[in-house]
Amino acid sequence: MGNIVNILVLVAMAFVVFILGWGLWNMFRGGNSNLSQKLMRARVIAQFVAIVLLLVAAFFLAPR
Repeated sequence: MGNIVNILVLVAMAFVVFILGWGLWNMFRGGNSNLSQKLMRARVIAQFVAIVLLLVAAFFLAPR
């Protein structure tokens, strides 16, 4: 179970970085401001998911 949770955490973190980069790229090149807003909202949601996965990993995989 530990490997699955580790992989999920890494995928979630990579997804956050991807969304952040896409949103910043769109914002700095002067793209659609509505798209930038949607991407930044999606980043916040993805960060929440990543933090929840980290907390689950810490709770279930911590040595007892």
